Amino acid sequence: MHTVTRVPAVAGRFYPKDPELLRAELESYLPHSGKITPAIGCVVPHAGYMYSGHVAGAVFARLEIPQCCIVLCPNHTGRGHPLAIMSAGAWQTPLGAAEIDSQLAARLKQSFPPLTEDAEAHRTEHAAEVEIPFLQTRRPGFTFVPIALGTGRLEILEALGEALAQALADSGPVLLVASSDMNHYENDAITRAKDQKAIERMLALDAKGLYEVVMTEKISMCGFGPAVAMLTAAKRLGASQVDLVRYATSGDVSGDREMVVGYAGIVVR
Repeated sequence: MHTVTRVPAVAGRFYPKDPELLRAELESYLPHSGKITPAIGCVVPHAGYMYSGHVAGAVFARLEIPQCCIVLCPNHTGRGHPLAIMSAGAWQTPLGAAEIDSQLAARLKQSFPPLTEDAEAHRTEHAAEVEIPFLQTRRPGFTFVPIALGTGRLEILEALGEALAQALADSGPVLLVASSDMNHYENDAITRAKDQKAIERMLALDAKGLYEVVMTEKISMCGFGPAVAMLTAAKRLGASQVDLVRYATSGDVSGDREMVVGYAGIVVR
């Protein structure tokens, strides 16, 4: 397999293209106080840094970032395969190249054969990309495996979660990063009420319950798939504690409370 270097799709839009400006902005979102803990997984938002960077940063600042991460994200573009993995190469950001962990990717594909090699699904997708500079800052030289999910079928998401746990059962620490924003484009009060219901299910380590509440309450949580897979895997790997680190909406930054997006930062350990 020839190696691919993925160039940034949203540098200069979702976050600064200039390395110095990016470093300064990341530092402003990564509080230095508080206890650093190892974790199995997390949920972090993926909007433009000015809106959700403080929520993602609050999570990443608290975590002991291992050498390797799996970044699960939704497929917003509709391009490529609905279970798309990249197994080789690197992702370029203004902070340098983040290498893909080919050995772990191979284990994941063995554990879950429906995962399909597909760089196209990742090429213009922002949801994994915006997490990489945070991880590069907290753990320079980290490696990762990106997986973009374009399916919302519960049985597939649960099977992926089980397979992730199986692949990671004998490995050293690997962090499962589920990239997701919460409810979209309703007013602040409705969004907070809907998001609270989804957050309750995540805090209960209830992957199926999260899926069901997203469907029945019509919560437009774009990364519920990554979150369901991550929670399924985390529970199988022995997770017992879930913390809501921070919650906010875009209205907290923009002042517009009529049409907001919700952001939750969650740690699973």
